[in-house]
Amino acid sequence: MDKTFRIAPSILSANFAKLGQEIADVIKSGTDIVHFDVMDNHYVPNLTIGPLVCEAIRPVTDAIIDVHLMVKPVDRIIPDFAKAGANIITFHPEGSDHIDRSLSLVRDSGCKSGLVFNPATPLDYLDHVMDKIDMILLMSVNPGFGGQKFIPETLNKLRIARQKIDAYYEKTGRQIWLEVDGGVNANNIAEIAKAGADTFVAGSAIFGAGKDTDPNHYDTVVKSLRASLATV
Repeated sequence: MDKTFRIAPSILSANFAKLGQEIADVIKSGTDIVHFDVMDNHYVPNLTIGPLVCEAIRPVTDAIIDVHLMVKPVDRIIPDFAKAGANIITFHPEGSDHIDRSLSLVRDSGCKSGLVFNPATPLDYLDHVMDKIDMILLMSVNPGFGGQKFIPETLNKLRIARQKIDAYYEKTGRQIWLEVDGGVNANNIAEIAKAGADTFVAGSAIFGAGKDTDPNHYDTVVKSLRASLATV
């Protein structure tokens, strides 16, 4: 089974005045995925960016664009992000009245699909839709704001999710990525990986303090994250 670790900088923490350059620089530093957080001021208490921004950054990078929909309802907006250049679209079970249908809509729109689980949302939603899932994203903070601290109970939830993924892989041979989002940094990323995650969203840790004074800030932070992962 693939043991590749992927780092996904969350552009929610980037400088939007020069977003294209920020994305080019952070991918050049050795990250793998552009994590694109969409909040609607309805499902979560914040309002961020939409399909037009996704369309604008698509020519800037060949990297995977991983769109995380924190919106309700999700079905209306899924095709718009697919057309805008998203590669992966994930959403919360609470954002869909018909989860199987929404997952199928993502795939029919040409993207890989996934479910996102808030800290207190049970993983039971996975049990009958694993065949339509390419990624499972566990929130290690409550969604809606950047810069929060990692919730330790997420480690136990990651272990359970990893067991489900491994059991499914044994039956089908199909890979499902396990992503974690919230409070990830060089100090805890190894422990998170040991619990089963293979894809790591990092916003404040990458785009935060230091980038304005250190011209090699992204290289330094990503090397630190990779060094921690190398211990796993």
